[in-house]
Amino acid sequence: MEPQTFMRLMRLVPKSALSNVVGMATRFPAPASMHHAAIRAFARRYRVNLDESEGQIEDYPTLGQFFTRRLKAGARTIDPAPDAIVSPVDGAVSQVGSVFVGECLQAKGISFPVQQLLGDPSEAKTFEDGAFATIYLAPKDYHRIHTPVAGEITGYTYLPGLFWPVNPASVNTTEALFAINERLVTYLKTELGRVAVVAVGATCVSRIHASYDAIVTHTGQPARSHQYERPIPIERGGELGMFEMGSTVILLFEKGKIAWDPKLVPDVPLRLGERIGKRL
Repeated sequence: MEPQTFMRLMRLVPKSALSNVVGMATRFPAPASMHHAAIRAFARRYRVNLDESEGQIEDYPTLGQFFTRRLKAGARTIDPAPDAIVSPVDGAVSQVGSVFVGECLQAKGISFPVQQLLGDPSEAKTFEDGAFATIYLAPKDYHRIHTPVAGEITGYTYLPGLFWPVNPASVNTTEALFAINERLVTYLKTELGRVAVVAVGATCVSRIHASYDAIVTHTGQPARSHQYERPIPIERGGELGMFEMGSTVILLFEKGKIAWDPKLVPDVPLRLGERIGKRL
C-alpha cells in the first residue's frame, strides 16, 4: 500500500478501539491450539527467530504471552565495558542526536518537543541540550525493554494519548507523533545524571507493562506521576517493562554526559545489550 493511501486510511480508523480489539484477541481464552496456530502464522509472517525464545510455541497459552516472551539465557550479552551505554531493546535506529531548542528530531522536517513528550516542563529542562536516541521495535522483535545504564528507578509518568502507527509512513508525516501517542516514562538516577526511558504506544500496541511496579497502560486510567520514596536499584540491562507488540523507545540523557557511537544512524539494526554510546 502506498504511504499516502495508508495514512488516509489510518485517519479514518478508530485506532484506540482497534488496539483494544487486537489486545483482547491476543489474550482471549480460546483453545490453546488456536493460539498456537496464530503464533506459528505470526512467526512465519514476520520471520521471528524462534530459536532465541525461552520456551517453545506450545509453552505460550496465548498469542499475547508469545509477544512478551523472554529470551533464552545467554541469547544477549550486555556490553561489560564500564563506560558503555547499551541498547535497551532489539530494534532499529530511527533517529539519534542532540536535543535542540527543547526538541528532538522525528524525521526530515519534523521534530517533537521534549516538554510535550514528558508532559512536564521541569523534567524537559533537565534534558535541554542533552542527547536522545529513538529506537523502533518491529513485530518480529523481542518486546521487552531494559535499562541502558545502571542506576535507580526514581519514578514514572503515565501519559494517555493517541495510537498512531510508528512505521515510517506515519513517522514521516505525523506532527510530533511520539509526543501525542500514549507513553510510559521511566526515570533513572545514574552516575550520568538523570536518564529517561520513554516507551511509546502505537496502533495495535494494546498495552505497555512496567516490570518494576503494577503499571499497565491503556486500561482507562488518567495520566499520573509517581516518585518512589525508596528508589529501586537496577543493573545495566535490567528489565524495565514490555510492549504487547512492537513500538518505539526514546532515550534521553543530560547535556555533556554521553557520546553516541558513530554507527548509530537511521535504520541500523540493534540488539539488546549492544554498545550504542559511551560516557564522557
